[in-house]
Amino acid sequence: MHDEYALLVTAFPHPKCALDFTTPLQLLIATVLSAQTTDKRVNTVTPELFATFPDAASLAAANPETVEGIIRPLGFYHAKAKHLLGLAAALRDRFDGEVPHTMDELVTLPGVGRKTANVVLGNAFHTPGFPVDTHVIRVTGRLRWRTDWNSAHPDPVRIEKEICACFPPEEWTDLSHRLILHGRATCHARRPDCAACPLRDTCPSAMP
Repeated sequence: MHDEYALLVTAFPHPKCALDFTTPLQLLIATVLSAQTTDKRVNTVTPELFATFPDAASLAAANPETVEGIIRPLGFYHAKAKHLLGLAAALRDRFDGEVPHTMDELVTLPGVGRKTANVVLGNAFHTPGFPVDTHVIRVTGRLRWRTDWNSAHPDPVRIEKEICACFPPEEWTDLSHRLILHGRATCHARRPDCAACPLRDTCPSAMP
């Protein structure tokens, strides 16, 4: 595992969050919007969204149709707008408009689960966090870094705990970034590019 991770460090020496943001609130909003779409597409709508609603109070008071109009290209815009207005209201009413710094508080916000909370913790607050998305699930399964690697319904929370137990906390966020980058670049869901994979010599799922 650690030898393979060393190869990922070489392949992706300076990983970072692919979502554009300058504040914890912006990252929280962008991460909620990233569900069922790509980070690249989210980055096309957030400049207008952030300029129109620069803080939690303004977003909480927004006309839902205005928010929906801005985020419509991302899909699922009704549900996403509802989540954004709900979490903005919660931030305004319960946290003085500021994004909380703990997992327990973050997951009380509408539309925020452990993955989103870990993204915010690791990238906005530099607190150890290991976001588990579809790329992380796929890559750790193919590498057999986890005991349920062949499960048809892997549990993201179990994956988070199992992988984090193998690495120091200061590596968790970059580890997640590197697994995601590897999944996007090489270890694709349908046609993994095993010939170009830096882990092909040790990956038990590598195809000739």
